[in-house]
Amino acid sequence: MREESEHESAGAAPSRRGLAIAGTALLACLGLVGYGVLDTDEQPKPSAAATAEVTYEVTGTGTVEISYLARGESGTATVEKAVTLPWKKSVRMPVGKAPTVAVVLDGKGGQASCALAIGGRHVQRATATGEFGRATCTGALPAGNSRA
Repeated sequence: MREESEHESAGAAPSRRGLAIAGTALLACLGLVGYGVLDTDEQPKPSAAATAEVTYEVTGTGTVEISYLARGESGTATVEKAVTLPWKKSVRMPVGKAPTVAVVLDGKGGQASCALAIGGRHVQRATATGEFGRATCTGALPAGNSRA
C-alpha cells in the first residue's frame, strides 16, 4: 500500500505544477490583452502624399496607341489602344514621380502630337509622323508644384 501512496503523491505533484504553469500563462495573456485594451494612445496617421494635377493631351490625325502614367504606385503604364484623336486625360500624381505620355501611330501613319501640362502649366510637346511614328512627353513633379 505504501507503493500506491507514493505513486499517488508523485502523480499529484506534476498536476500542481501544471496548474501553476497554466495559471501563470493565463495571467500573462490577460495582462497583454488588458494592456492592448487600455493602451488608447492614438497612433499618428500617415499624412497623405502630396500630389499634383497632370494633364495629358494627344491631338492629330490617325489612330494611335497611348501609354501614360497615373497615380498607381506600381510603376506600370496604362495603355489605351486604337484611340481616335483628339484625346485628353487629367490625373493626380504623387510629387516626385515623372509623368509620362507616349504615343505610337499605327501602320497607316498620320501625325500626332502629345502635350503635357502640370498644374495647368505647359511642360512639353512632341510630334510623331509616318507609319508607326513615336513621340514621348515627360516632366517632373517638384515639390513647388504640389497641391495636397
